[in-house]
Amino acid sequence: MKNNYFEGWYLKHQRDNNTLAFIPGRSNDTAFIQVITNNESYNIAYPLTGYKHDGSIQIGNCEFSKDGIRVDIDDNIKITGEISYFDHRPIRYDVMGPFKFFPMECRHGVISMRHNMTGEININGKSFDFTNGIGYMERDSGISFPKTYTWIQCNDFIEECSIMVSIADIPFMGLNFKGCICVVHYRQKEYRLATYLGVRIEQSTEREVVLKQGKYRLEIDVSENKGKKLYAPDRGAMTRTIHENASCKARFRFHIDGNILFDFESDNASFEFVQ
Repeated sequence: MKNNYFEGWYLKHQRDNNTLAFIPGRSNDTAFIQVITNNESYNIAYPLTGYKHDGSIQIGNCEFSKDGIRVDIDDNIKITGEISYFDHRPIRYDVMGPFKFFPMECRHGVISMRHNMTGEININGKSFDFTNGIGYMERDSGISFPKTYTWIQCNDFIEECSIMVSIADIPFMGLNFKGCICVVHYRQKEYRLATYLGVRIEQSTEREVVLKQGKYRLEIDVSENKGKKLYAPDRGAMTRTIHENASCKARFRFHIDGNILFDFESDNASFEFVQ
């Protein structure tokens, strides 16, 4: 096992107004599964020796893969059930772009912008059916999460649309810069805004994100930010505390050449703002 190293997946499940995300991973000396819902968050620690990652992540009696999850957790929360994923919408190429060839403090990956689901999860005796719901998957690995960052993801709209934005302080070859990666899937077309494509970050606050790249302009307004506690890596150890709102209100407007392509609101955007 590597020292000063972490890796983890983020698997989000959303149907109607129920949002459930699992974050399975490993740090320097422990494996973990973090769980976040609309109202609560939990962290379950496991021995590092019980962590296996060979295409899927196996921790304790749980397994997480791009094809679905099987969970059996009985700790400070009891969670059981299975969910299968299908009809994945992957991105066209690595979200890191050319930065994938360089050593990075944190390496981000998008596994699926959107996929369909079938199955249910039981949490402390209450059943949640995610059949016909929508899923999202990403992964991170490296040494530490960025010192400061903004992250927002949503695929719960009146039309089929999926959005992910990450803006972060990036240490790179002795310098620091604010980097951005953003993917918008709308009507079976992918739009990419990123530092390596010349994006300009006009706003990045706990209430507003505005990105401009050539003929594209993305505006996001977040109405609330009451995050639940999660743990994040610092030099390979899960010692940082961050907060994520798994399901908050937000408005997304995307313009091309000054014309509005879509103007969507959602009550189920996931949002982290870390300063």
